[in-house]
Amino acid sequence: MGKVEEFQELRPLLFSIAYRMLGSVSEAEDAVQETWLRYDASPTTPTSAKAYLSATVTRIAIDVLRSARVRREEYVGPWFPEPLLDDPYEDPERAAELADSVSMAALLLLERLSPLERSVFVLREVFGFGFDEIASAVGRTEQACRQLLVRARRHMRDGRPRFEADPAESRELAARFFDALKGGDVDGLRGLLAADVQMVGDGGGKAPQLARAITGADNVAKLLAVVFPRMAQVAITFEPHDVNGQPGAVFRDRDGKVLHTLVLDIAEGRVQAIRSVINPDKLAHLGPVADAWAIHEEVREARRG
Repeated sequence: MGKVEEFQELRPLLFSIAYRMLGSVSEAEDAVQETWLRYDASPTTPTSAKAYLSATVTRIAIDVLRSARVRREEYVGPWFPEPLLDDPYEDPERAAELADSVSMAALLLLERLSPLERSVFVLREVFGFGFDEIASAVGRTEQACRQLLVRARRHMRDGRPRFEADPAESRELAARFFDALKGGDVDGLRGLLAADVQMVGDGGGKAPQLARAITGADNVAKLLAVVFPRMAQVAITFEPHDVNGQPGAVFRDRDGKVLHTLVLDIAEGRVQAIRSVINPDKLAHLGPVADAWAIHEEVREARRG
C-alpha cells in the first residue's frame, strides 16, 4: 500500500484524535492536512504508519492548543466546541468511549486539562493506544505519561455527572422536547427540564446571544415557548439531529442556511443543560450560514407587528 492509500485509510482516526484535542472541526482538518504534508515529505517509511501519523497529528494539536490559549481567554462569552454532526471514525470495540468522549460535556471537561494531559487522556482512554506509543507521541517517558493520565482521569471524573443517561431514553425524551418546542408548549417543556437546568449559547460576539445563562425549569420553559413560535413566524425551522453524539437539532432559515445548532445534555430522565452554538465561524463546516443579526431583527419586527 502506498503513502496516499495508507493516509486516506487512517484519515478518519487522525481527524477524530485532532477534533477531541482541539474541539474545532476546522482546526482538526488543518492538523490532519499538516500531518499529510509532513508524512509526504518524510524521506523514510515508518515501521507503523498508524503510530507515526497518530503521533504527528497529536504533536501538531498540542502546538495548536498552546498557541490558542490566549485566544480562548479573550473569547467573548461562553466557549463551546464546534458542533460535530458525524464522527468519521468507528471502532465497535471502543464505541462507548468514542461516543462519550465527543459529547459537549466531555469536550468542555477536556478544556480543563493541560495540552499534555489532554493528549494522553485522548490517546489512552478514547483510542486505546499503548503507553509506549503515547510516550513517543508526546515526548515524555512512559512513567510520566502514566502520571499525566492519573491527573487527567481525576479532573474528568470530578466534573462528570453521577448518573449515566440511557441512550434510548434520551432519544425518546428529546423527541418529546422538540415536539413541545414546536408547539410552544410551556407546560410540556417544563415537565422535561431538570429543576436547575441551564440554557446557554455561544455567539462569540459575532451573533446575537443571551447576555447570560438562563437557569431554572420555569425560566427556560417560558423563554423557549415564546422564542421558537416567533422564530417560526419568520420561517425558521429545525431538524432533529445528533450533535456531538447527543440529541440535538440544526436550525435553518427560510433559504436552508444554518442559523445555529442546539444540543441537549440529558441525565436522570431530565434535560440538564441546553447548549446552542450560533457563532457563524463555528458553523461554516455545516454549509452556508444564515445572517443571525438580520434574522434577529426580523423576529423583533414580527413581534412588534
